[in-house]
Amino acid sequence: MTLIQTLLAFVVALGLLVFVHELGHYLVARYFGVKVLKFSIGFGRPLLSWTVGADREQWSISAIPLGGYVKMLDEREDRETPIPAAELPRAFTQKSLAQRSAIVIAGPVANFLLAIGLYAIVSMVGTQEPAPILGTPAKDTAAFAAGVQAGDKVLTLDGKAVQSWNDARLKLLEVVVDRRDAQIQVQRAGGVAQLVVPTAGLPEGEVEKDFMRSLGLDLELGAIQVTQLVPGEPAERAGMQPGDIVLEVNGEPVARASELISRVRANVDKALTLKLQRGELTTTLDVTPVGKAAEDGAVVGRIGAGLSNKVAMQTMQYSGVDAFVRGAQQTWDMSIFSLRMLGKMLSGQLSWNNLSGPVAIADYAGQSARIGWLSYLTFLALISVSLGVLNLLPIPVLDGGHLVYYGLEAIHGRPLPEAFVEWTQRIGIGLIGAMMVVALFNDITRLIGPI
Repeated sequence: MTLIQTLLAFVVALGLLVFVHELGHYLVARYFGVKVLKFSIGFGRPLLSWTVGADREQWSISAIPLGGYVKMLDEREDRETPIPAAELPRAFTQKSLAQRSAIVIAGPVANFLLAIGLYAIVSMVGTQEPAPILGTPAKDTAAFAAGVQAGDKVLTLDGKAVQSWNDARLKLLEVVVDRRDAQIQVQRAGGVAQLVVPTAGLPEGEVEKDFMRSLGLDLELGAIQVTQLVPGEPAERAGMQPGDIVLEVNGEPVARASELISRVRANVDKALTLKLQRGELTTTLDVTPVGKAAEDGAVVGRIGAGLSNKVAMQTMQYSGVDAFVRGAQQTWDMSIFSLRMLGKMLSGQLSWNNLSGPVAIADYAGQSARIGWLSYLTFLALISVSLGVLNLLPIPVLDGGHLVYYGLEAIHGRPLPEAFVEWTQRIGIGLIGAMMVVALFNDITRLIGPI
């Protein structure tokens, strides 16, 4: 069922984003009087096809879902069959440079508008996110040396207001990638403090891991709480109850839910003695993890209990115009962030391992859908931004490449030679193909481990 849900979430996401992108091209083309011959979601053999309007436009859903296209009346398409004189004014090539540019850029713009709308919906409904409150930093970290204290609430990072823990993480990622010092303003009991946390000492590749913990900037965690129990499993049989606080395991204090889960996974059929706090009372009980197969096939211990650290949460909710303003800001921030990350990869400052392909996107789609519809909408907004940014790159065959052609045409005062366009588009196809190979390799590596 999980696989079906993942595939369905992926197909819906890709179909919606491609449709919106191509609809942008289509609507602006129709607005400027261009005749549209075909509107396709996907490439290859049509699985479903129908005609629309007086022009008998062919709309179709095709077999290969990784993209789509809008085919317009174009003098370059079939030179052996000239366009009738009456139809010629409706050809794409007959439109002005500004009109052709508007048609091309409309696809990415449609993706950005979709992202703004999706982010706005999430903002209006409201989400619960961890507050940006820092825990006690480890003594050998940059945060400890900078004077970070438990309970510090992050107000700004690099001079930009921080709304939540996720917001702080995103802003800090930009600083880490640039190897700059993090300028952090925090609220603490004695007032407001300005801290400087150096990031240049992070090892290579740490940005792809838990860089915040490596710096000592960790979320303040409360006690480990039992959130739910699976009927009939070891935890319930041993007498654990939802709301119990786990204090110790085998006589040793435990502070992180992840640490306790690791202990459980490593002790198949070995009893663990847990010290619990239940209300005002403390109690001790023995739980024996049972062996169950994990996703990678390994047998690990399970007790059938949901465990998580209690954290301070806050509601992020906006109304009306404010929600759309926030949606626009999030779309802008993610666009700039995506471009910067791509620039770092091209310059060698960031590993190409960060590039994800369709397999990873499908996995993220499934995960976000299982978490809830707001998480799925946020995922859609993020991918829509990525699609818009990708298509604006100045690579031949992409929308950005066509805009470069039109810019050169404006400079020279005439269309570029077709031989030049064809030659550069072959290069563009090669570049896109190379990026897809790298992305697929990364996807496979993530699934089966390094090869």
